[in-house]
Amino acid sequence: MSFSKLYSSSNFNKNFALRNDLSLQARAIHIINIFRFLLSLIFLTFYVFADKLNLSDSGNNPHLFLSLALSYALFSITLLAITQLKSPALIFFHPVQIVIDILFVIMMMYAAGGIQSGLGLMLILTIVTASLVSNGRLALFYAAVATIGLLLEQSYRITKWDIPASSYTQSVMLSLSCFATAWLAYSLAKRILQSEALASSRGVDLENLAQVNELITQQMQDGVLVIDKDMNIRHYNSQAKLLLAFEKNTSDGLALRDYAPAIANVLLYWVEGNDEYENLIIPINNRELNLHIEPVNPENRMLGAVVFIQDWSKIQAAAQQAKLAALGRLTANIAHEIRNPLSAISHANQLLQEEENLTESNARILEIIEDNIERINQIIKDVLELNRRDRTQQEKIALNRFITDFHTQFCAIQKIPPTHFVLELCPGLDIITFDRRHLTQIFWNLCKNAWEHGRKEVGSLHLNCRQSVKSTPNTHTGFSLEVIDDGAGISEEDRNRLFEPFHTTKTTGNGLGLYISRELAEGNDARLYYQPLQHGSAFILELKNTN
Repeated sequence: MSFSKLYSSSNFNKNFALRNDLSLQARAIHIINIFRFLLSLIFLTFYVFADKLNLSDSGNNPHLFLSLALSYALFSITLLAITQLKSPALIFFHPVQIVIDILFVIMMMYAAGGIQSGLGLMLILTIVTASLVSNGRLALFYAAVATIGLLLEQSYRITKWDIPASSYTQSVMLSLSCFATAWLAYSLAKRILQSEALASSRGVDLENLAQVNELITQQMQDGVLVIDKDMNIRHYNSQAKLLLAFEKNTSDGLALRDYAPAIANVLLYWVEGNDEYENLIIPINNRELNLHIEPVNPENRMLGAVVFIQDWSKIQAAAQQAKLAALGRLTANIAHEIRNPLSAISHANQLLQEEENLTESNARILEIIEDNIERINQIIKDVLELNRRDRTQQEKIALNRFITDFHTQFCAIQKIPPTHFVLELCPGLDIITFDRRHLTQIFWNLCKNAWEHGRKEVGSLHLNCRQSVKSTPNTHTGFSLEVIDDGAGISEEDRNRLFEPFHTTKTTGNGLGLYISRELAEGNDARLYYQPLQHGSAFILELKNTN
């Protein structure tokens, strides 16, 4: 979302607020129409109980009152029917309807005996409701129309019935009441308009702010979860959806315990005041996620929290790649520079070994030189292999046949009895997509390490193939290859540095075998990891690229 879209969205919000205001006016007019219909029913009821209300006294006109009541009822029913059309023109013709209401009330008041009938109070109610609907703009106009009508009605009665002029007092007082009511309604409507304008402006600002916040969170590389006090997810961005494997049709207001129970447990401990859970790395969906929790209200953690989620494995991989790139450039240059003098040293050493009068001590020294030359040359080969991770030539490999051929070759070269190296082939179809040379090197490094650290007895070395089902949106079957030995295992302090380059526990090792094996595995979309056993160790190659 760009800021130009955000600006257009702001204009849309203002237009929407205007349309919403018109919609509110239309609903208010509909309510007034219902009130008008109920008022006509009241007039008809007034006529039914005419005897009890002294409607038949001199100066009253019951037949005119009935005719006006029926006409008013017909008028209200007509407006109710027209209102269902939801035409915008009804809003603009609303003042005409109010003027007709005032005239009807004044004529009915005349038919009921004048201002003594008490129907004049209906004028005040009509003016108030009409003024609020029109936002106070026509309040004084309605009061003026009512006043003119009241004075004309009273003047007509005085002229026709020879009533004393002092009877104007009640009409004047009612007229003043109409103006006072209209002024109060105007003031109230003006204040309501100001409040609505302020609320609308704040609503637009809040909407824009929400859109900016959403834009920022959606572009963040970290996952973001907003959790309320009831442990429900109020908001999450696309990265959180990816890391937590939310379904596509999920929406806000989700229960955190249903969709991310591990995070829910951590959050419960954090709410209780355990700060060690504020920044924690936990495994979720075969990923190591780093959680950083911030409270919505620093003074009360119970009110909710914002959880920032980082893919720790990706961060480690990025750091490792940067480290690999720098290391690769440096070591490749050094390796090429070392190979030339190393070849000269090796050639000179071979010439010295061909001397006839060579003493036993000198021969031993020359053997030591040759062994170290081979060791240095192997280090150079391993270092140069670091740059070949991305240059894979994947092909379809029949896994069972490959494992069988590797077993035969490895046992022959390493001089291992076949009974000491046990195979367990894959069940069913075993076709994988992998770089054959990389897979051979991975198995060779793992099996060589396992044999060197094992007891070298019958069954000391195992190569097992397991079939596994991945719980992913696109569920598929994969294979896991396990290289197991019966040695003493790996200590806790060495496990964290197990796959670091140049870290080794052997006096003759260079510490690149496991590191290169893992890099080659990841280059072929596979995963290599260590799993401790009760007796021995297991290195598991998890194959993702299968057919």
